[in-house]
Amino acid sequence: MTGDHAARSGLRGHPRGLWTLFFTEMWERFSYYGMRALLVLYMTAPESAGGLGFDVPTAAGLYGWYTFSVYVGALPGGYVADRWLGRRRSVFIGGLIIASGHFCLAAHGLTAFYGGLALIVLGTAFLKPNISTLVGGLYGENDPRRDAGFSVFYMGINIGAFLAPLVCGFFAQDPLFLDFLARNGLPRSAGWHFGFAAAGFGMLFGLAQYVAGRKNLEGVEDIPGTRAQREAFEHAPLTRQDWLRLAAIAVLFCFSIVFWSAFEQAGSSLNLFADRLTDNHVFGRLFPSSWYQSVNSLFIIALAPAFAWLWPALGKREPSSPAKFAWGLAWSGAAFVAVAFGALSYQRGGALVSPAYLVVVYLFSTFGELCLSPVGLSTVTKLAPPRLASLMMGVWFTSVAIGNKAGGWVAGHFDPHGALWQLFAYVAALSFVAALVLLALTRPIKRLMGGVQ
Repeated sequence: MTGDHAARSGLRGHPRGLWTLFFTEMWERFSYYGMRALLVLYMTAPESAGGLGFDVPTAAGLYGWYTFSVYVGALPGGYVADRWLGRRRSVFIGGLIIASGHFCLAAHGLTAFYGGLALIVLGTAFLKPNISTLVGGLYGENDPRRDAGFSVFYMGINIGAFLAPLVCGFFAQDPLFLDFLARNGLPRSAGWHFGFAAAGFGMLFGLAQYVAGRKNLEGVEDIPGTRAQREAFEHAPLTRQDWLRLAAIAVLFCFSIVFWSAFEQAGSSLNLFADRLTDNHVFGRLFPSSWYQSVNSLFIIALAPAFAWLWPALGKREPSSPAKFAWGLAWSGAAFVAVAFGALSYQRGGALVSPAYLVVVYLFSTFGELCLSPVGLSTVTKLAPPRLASLMMGVWFTSVAIGNKAGGWVAGHFDPHGALWQLFAYVAALSFVAALVLLALTRPIKRLMGGVQ
């Protein structure tokens, strides 16, 4: 683990390295969420408008496979880092590949489109598990600042995720920029590619910041330097307690899948709900439907400091990690109850619905996300044996991957003229049932965790 030096040299009670990783992840998430906000809309836009002309089931299916691959790639990416590359180097290499992928998307044609997606998947495989493991390496095993540190780190993720749809959506969809293109002899349809290029520049900013702050990560746990040290590290035996803690990760893994299958409707079915069923005017001006993708992140930015303060402030009354997970699932269910009512209102009246429905959805989803996602990252870094830290983070992101794929399948049933409200109601019901089951399992899971909170 990192030494006491990092703890002593902290800013606002946290190691300096947290802020280096905070801004690196902020820009990486800017690149990812900027592209994600456009992806389904771009695929379903007609070719005459510069899109790919895919139907909704095809686009939603591809979206599911893409987001699945982005996260499942963390498994081999963590393994490679643990054994050969090291975590700090893997983050840098991954960022370079991600930026290349976004610039491929900025080019025209299906070859560039699929090639860009493949590069982003590859780059994220190196970056995603290892940057989260580096955050965990800043703290000792029982450091009470760890959950709060991950909440701060998570706020950085969401600053990037908040800004990305606004910036990339402006280039891709906003009439002001599209008119600017037309006045300068470029087709309005080129806006999609300017949006994707903006995501690429975001990743480059993140890499520049990471290199500038690399000294703040000296001493943070990485793979041992010599061959003999690496062999000893790789072959360290797992204890009985290690296996029990891995079992706890496996149980939480299953409930994470349920949460993310609901949450990732944001980029697919909820994105289509915003684009086709919602009145997207404010003060008489039409705004890009992709801007709704920033609402969740805006709530995260506002609420993450409160959650970072709340957990340590509760002291002995702080809920265990499994209990926090159950609360996350319950809030996810409440979010989809809200959007089910919105869909029912549209289908009964035929008029575009108020943006308030989506605002409530993203508010409740934010409560759920803050109870589950940063806590999940923190819990894995606490439970995983040191020699498997990045690999287990990759395993954890595989639960996100499976949830994304399942979410893409659900979104493929989006039909504004069918029983859309029932689709959202089913998602809500699944979340509530999972929350109740997890509450019943909380005590057995805590025993598996062996004293880790």
